[in-house]
Amino acid sequence: MPRSFRQIINAAVTEKRFLVVPGAHDALSARLIEKVGFETYFIGGFPAVGARYGVPDIGLKGFGEISACVRDITAACDLPVFVDGDDGYGDVKNVVHTVQSYENMGVSAILIEDQQWPKRCGHMVGKKVVPIELAEAKIRAACAERLNPETWILARTDARAVYDLDEAMRRAERYVRAGADGIFIEAPRSVRELEIIGNAFDVPQVCNPLMGGHTPILGMEDMAALGFNCAVLGLDTIMHAAKAIEAVLVDMKTGKFARRNDGMDFEDYKTLVGYHKWESIDAQFAPQ
Repeated sequence: MPRSFRQIINAAVTEKRFLVVPGAHDALSARLIEKVGFETYFIGGFPAVGARYGVPDIGLKGFGEISACVRDITAACDLPVFVDGDDGYGDVKNVVHTVQSYENMGVSAILIEDQQWPKRCGHMVGKKVVPIELAEAKIRAACAERLNPETWILARTDARAVYDLDEAMRRAERYVRAGADGIFIEAPRSVRELEIIGNAFDVPQVCNPLMGGHTPILGMEDMAALGFNCAVLGLDTIMHAAKAIEAVLVDMKTGKFARRNDGMDFEDYKTLVGYHKWESIDAQFAPQ
């Protein structure tokens, strides 16, 4: 049996090892994450809706569209997956429906946040959060009604941007008491704020340093020293992929084809997508 996300992050905490969780924006990137040797991976709303629908993460797509992305990506990768559940797409019953639906798809860990719908990427302006009583109730419902006690629930608060760090800390404390397995205070603004957050909770703490975002960009060893246990790097693969695709298209348009040999080798790509498995099935069973 493959390990669950809970087992992976608990082992990292016990071993005092900082866990790096890369993000997959499509099935191909999930296969690459597995090929490189990561233990687990993350599917966030920002990269999923960007890659599949070409829209920003501002609440334009709901559970139906995003869960379709998750279904396709997880079908291509055997690693335990951590999925962004946004705000649960409604009230307490919708949160439970979201959690249980993802569990039935084989998801190992789920993030639930306290933003008001339509939500947006945590490093964008214009965020709003729901009343703390509703957010706390959502976390309590998600934790109490999960189908598998092994499913790991992360509570995220975006209150730092809407109010201040004190309110974000107060909300995080309430979410831990409601049963959250881990805490994620989105977008701290300084190393001092990271230090305050990192020393405040007994449950695993997640951060997401983002180039161009609000959180200071530190090395993983530095984040561990501040008290964090895990970095979810949900956007890095799609940002690099977008830039690489744009560069090769510009090169094509010029007619120079200077980047023709910069891409993955054709045989390596065939191996990545499992060509040889399907070729062997064809050879074994297809009529000659």
